[in-house]
Amino acid sequence: MKVNKSASGPQQRSRNPAKQQCNNKWFKRSRVITPDSPSTSPGAAMAKLEQQISAKASIAANKKTGLKRLKKKAKAVCSKQVKNHAGERTHFHPLTKGRTGLKPDSDSEDSQDWSSFAQSVLQNGVEAANGQEAAGSARVASGELNEETFHYCAERDHAHNRTVLVMQPGQTLCFRGKCLLTCLYGRVEVLGFTIEEGQQSYPLFSPSSHCPLTITALGDCSNPNKNTKEGRLEAKATVRKYLSLEPRKRLLSEVDSGSCVILLEPLDTPLTRFLQSLPELSELFELSAKDLQDMSAMLDTPLNGTGVVPLRSTTESLVMSRSYRDSLKTLITACSEELDGCPVILVCGPQNTGKSTFNRHLINTLLNHTASVEYLECDLGQTELTPPGCLSLSTIREPLLGPPFTHQCIPDHMIFYGQSNCQTDLDRYLESIKSLWRLYTRDSPIIINTMGWVKGFGLQLLVDMIRFFSVSHVVQLGYGSNTQCPALTPDVLRSLHGWQTHPPAQSALGEDPGSSCALRSYTHLPVLSTYEGAGKAGKSRYQRSNELRELCLLGYLSKLQSPGPGPVLPIHCLTPFQVPHSAVALGVTHCEVAPKHILYAANASLVGLCCLGERVAGKGGPVLLSQTPVCPCVGLGVLRGVDMARGLYFIITPVAPSVLRQVNCLLLGGVSLPHALFKDQPGIEGEAPYLTTDYSFELAGAGKLHVYKGLTRPGHTQFPSNAK
Repeated sequence: MKVNKSASGPQQRSRNPAKQQCNNKWFKRSRVITPDSPSTSPGAAMAKLEQQISAKASIAANKKTGLKRLKKKAKAVCSKQVKNHAGERTHFHPLTKGRTGLKPDSDSEDSQDWSSFAQSVLQNGVEAANGQEAAGSARVASGELNEETFHYCAERDHAHNRTVLVMQPGQTLCFRGKCLLTCLYGRVEVLGFTIEEGQQSYPLFSPSSHCPLTITALGDCSNPNKNTKEGRLEAKATVRKYLSLEPRKRLLSEVDSGSCVILLEPLDTPLTRFLQSLPELSELFELSAKDLQDMSAMLDTPLNGTGVVPLRSTTESLVMSRSYRDSLKTLITACSEELDGCPVILVCGPQNTGKSTFNRHLINTLLNHTASVEYLECDLGQTELTPPGCLSLSTIREPLLGPPFTHQCIPDHMIFYGQSNCQTDLDRYLESIKSLWRLYTRDSPIIINTMGWVKGFGLQLLVDMIRFFSVSHVVQLGYGSNTQCPALTPDVLRSLHGWQTHPPAQSALGEDPGSSCALRSYTHLPVLSTYEGAGKAGKSRYQRSNELRELCLLGYLSKLQSPGPGPVLPIHCLTPFQVPHSAVALGVTHCEVAPKHILYAANASLVGLCCLGERVAGKGGPVLLSQTPVCPCVGLGVLRGVDMARGLYFIITPVAPSVLRQVNCLLLGGVSLPHALFKDQPGIEGEAPYLTTDYSFELAGAGKLHVYKGLTRPGHTQFPSNAK
């Protein structure tokens, strides 16, 4: 479609996609921070070591900065040493692009290494000494950091507003807030992802809407041949580079060869500024009501000035049951073997059982060893990488170190379904995810996220997806002793009916549903969720399902803000694109609307920017669709206004103009814009745009008319009298 920037806007913003890509709002450029004051080494060995570190830092600073894993190459990770349950040190080797060259022989050296790693990778979930399940992240002897410990293992540099923290192997830091973490020496782990010295800084988001993040120290493995003295001198030299003389005195006494030295800095991005500018979300990254009730926050530590509030207890952090840990081990080993193609992992279970957290943990762990992980989003309500109402296929190359609203991105392929559930049109839902599945190249492991609808028609959809996608592993989460859904083992699946399939099931796409092809066997991994509140909907602030959907949508719309520092612009101050009526077709996905009312319904609404396979050519007036198509979507936008006199739509979207020119279809769905966008618009005199107090739901047509396409309850199905 033809797009032009509207001249009637208070500001003009650059929409160069290359510029937006360079101004990455999540990551700071790699840089070397000079010390506050020059330090002299106490001896020749120390001076030589500091000279080597400075030389390495200078070389790194002169290199072109870039984001990790944007190239099709896995990071170089040394053989890691981890203590197993017997206290011995074992090595494991990383995956590279999902391939390790392992032989099927289970006695090979690589197989033994991977087996050792699978048993020790989940250090935060080791079993308790008495054999009981560990509550929260299980800790080794060093334990979690407490309020007293922070006063001699952390020091804040007030001049640069940053904090240097020294952690011993096995120590954990559970926190609320947000920060930018840089590993200066050693290794740390956050939600399964290992961050090592020399890597880029990573943003950590631990809001009150989700389970708090935990940083776990893993020690140093950069050079296995380095002795204790060399390691201690190198770690101390690192501390000297980032702290002045007085603050570092107390900290140096805590540094050892196995210590981890991390740098925490305040995190200020367009996303955080935009969310915190809304009064309803101003306390999103502060303590939750449960934190205040339990009095678990430590408010007087050197970390508080950087936006991090440590918690005294990790009972609220990630709880990993034995089945949770065993499933992760099995999946990691499966991705290393690759005997029969890349694993196809489907994760299912009822609502509020931890599917999203399990997916993030699994993705982060796999990214330690492979360059990328594919992710097929089949959950319309609680999406991970896109706003709600979208189905997508994405290639993930960066760790997910926060809730979904903190890493909204543009997927490789997306379809706009337009609703937070698929109950009104099951066939269009299945056709949409099947079209995305056909685009999977099978070069990397893929994780398929499903909805929490596991009863009735929802169970039938699950059965269809397992058959359509020829999965290799089914991870089924549950809670308590009650059965929310039958165990989806291969034997059980052979007797279940799907929405589009029935036994005997087809084994691949495109085969006749009535064919007698045998179902491909797969591994069924049951996971029991044992955390407090499993299976129950969140009742605290920011934890309800509708609030989580709004957060994802606000996270996507935050891309409209300028990547640089500056004031937050409300929606009425953003300059829209103007699109001719004749250049695009307009359709409604979730209900039936009279043609003369469609423009009224679409005004000030969220629309999917889609690409039809055929050319749209109108004759001056709006082009309306009679049916909802299944077509690619490049992003979402806000239809800010309709100019009937000039025949123009005014659209606000973060999609680049070069991509927007391919759009020839606007789809209006049932996903509404957050009310905060309209209620909290500063600088408006008189009546606020798009808001009215004179509205009555009692008027005919004031509500939406839902049409359920082909959805009949099994108990209400009527058969002909002559049916057998």
